[in-house]
Amino acid sequence: MNQEELHDLIAKQQPNICQIVAYRNNEKVYSDCWNDYKADDCTHIMSATKSIIALLIGIALDKGQIRSIDDKVLDYFPDYKVKRGEKTIYDVTIRHLLTMRAPYKCKGDPWTKVCSSDNWTFSSLDFLGGRKGLTDEFNYQTVCLHILSGILYRATGMKTVDYANRYLFEPLGIAMHENYYAETAEEHKRFTIGKTPKANIWFCDPDGLGTPGYGLCMSAEDMAKIGLLCLNKGIYDGKQIVSASWIEEMTTPRTVESDHFRGMDYGYLWWIIDREKKIYAAIGNSGNVIYINPGKDIVVAVASYFKPTVFDRVDFIQDYIEPFICGSEIPTDKV
Repeated sequence: MNQEELHDLIAKQQPNICQIVAYRNNEKVYSDCWNDYKADDCTHIMSATKSIIALLIGIALDKGQIRSIDDKVLDYFPDYKVKRGEKTIYDVTIRHLLTMRAPYKCKGDPWTKVCSSDNWTFSSLDFLGGRKGLTDEFNYQTVCLHILSGILYRATGMKTVDYANRYLFEPLGIAMHENYYAETAEEHKRFTIGKTPKANIWFCDPDGLGTPGYGLCMSAEDMAKIGLLCLNKGIYDGKQIVSASWIEEMTTPRTVESDHFRGMDYGYLWWIIDREKKIYAAIGNSGNVIYINPGKDIVVAVASYFKPTVFDRVDFIQDYIEPFICGSEIPTDKV
């Protein structure tokens, strides 16, 4: 199969894909676009944003701005008033947030209550804790992860996007990003589900803190740079951007006690695809993926517009993109 045939196959079978970029042995070996997107256009990468936040937390740790991921969350919010009767929140740590094992007093994400409040961080803290205590159960959350942006701000004095620009995006040659705040719920919805290209923006709260669970917009090319940084143990263009020890710790698998996530394990806001082969990925709704296979020195980035029936594209990458860039035949039953 040549690149033109692969282009047509993807257009037919994966119609919401906008861009794919792949690297092997640190060389770009594949790049293509669909749906009238250009190479430098951005999509909303959805929950893959979480994995970028994990890198920012690691950088803050390396700089000594965050002392430890075992710090209590409330250490960073001495001005937050805990609700009467709430005790569990005092024991919740940053590690609980990074591993999705923090307890919450809600089922699902409390989008309306958090996103209609004046202070998204404190509103998220209102849901943290509960009568069950620290259960160590995997509890996947998006909106309440806003606590991590609050911690980053309290620890560094910098808004999420500014910290990312200075210490992650600029060193990687990624275009500087700006905050984007939706004044209305309708604007918020349009941002989330819109199909047209987006600018280099990061969705934020009224205080300018970027949402850590979703909201970052990137091109597949820039997503691939994040992947290369991780593949090369925190080094990019000869410079150590984040410590190798953090990359190792961040991608150490922890078992997910749920059947809802296709048998994957979890690190610090990164999905672990294969424990033995140490394959891992940033995964966002609609099939936005940064896929890293250290054994084959491969990074694949897929940027897509919103399509709610697509969770991840790991199988697609392994069935089509990896064989193509490795010079292997794509199985006939996949064509």
